[in-house]
Amino acid sequence: MSQSEVKKVVIVTGSGRGIGAGIAADLAANGASVVIADINRDAAVAVAARIKDAGGEAFASSVDVSERASVKALIAETVRHYGRLDVMFNNAGISQTCPFLDVTEDDFNRIMKINGLGVLIGTQEAAKQMIAQGGGGKIINTASIAGKQGYPLFAHYCASKFAVVAITQAAARALAEHRITVNCFGPGVVATELWEQLDREFMEYGLTSKPEQAINEFSQSILLGRVSAPKDITGVTTFLASDASDYITGQTVMVDGGMVLI
Repeated sequence: MSQSEVKKVVIVTGSGRGIGAGIAADLAANGASVVIADINRDAAVAVAARIKDAGGEAFASSVDVSERASVKALIAETVRHYGRLDVMFNNAGISQTCPFLDVTEDDFNRIMKINGLGVLIGTQEAAKQMIAQGGGGKIINTASIAGKQGYPLFAHYCASKFAVVAITQAAARALAEHRITVNCFGPGVVATELWEQLDREFMEYGLTSKPEQAINEFSQSILLGRVSAPKDITGVTTFLASDASDYITGQTVMVDGGMVLI
């Protein structure tokens, strides 16, 4: 078996589009049985269909990561379908452009519920299943450059991604005795639907005047000189899901082209 092969059952939340869809497709191409989990079931079905058309193994499921009952149902469905759960990607997340002084309690709570609480719930429920079935497992969370530095137009998003890093470290310490590793990865600027949303929000606030100006200006500090695509991320995510990463836990692997040096 090559290092990139992942002969495991994997859930990827938020995989109906963007980074999550790319993660899931690469895992399937490397032998994983992948559950495409998204709050938008139609999007999940479309991604699963593309994976199967390419010769991979996948099925689609809907989930609201901020609701424990929904996450428990997702994991139960996975186990009914494939018999076990080996790897959990807590990838689902949202963002919002908002000047620091304008962030409201509702803004903060909405992002923290999905990005922070959602990762806690997903980690807890996946770990319970892995402990029950025995044999260990892997939990991989999507952090960000915003989990290492605070940016004034994304204060509440940054807070939620700092929370992802903290939950990852705490879980790694809590679950090591069960042979469950917990890591996260930190993308930088990725050209996905999320940045299309942020680009529109920059223009709505009058911060930029034309499409793609926001992503281009925000990317000026990338040492490698370009924004990333999901395929730039999947080498790391598939590695973290594979046996090659068995001795890594509690870590944040930055995949940002050199935006944040830690």
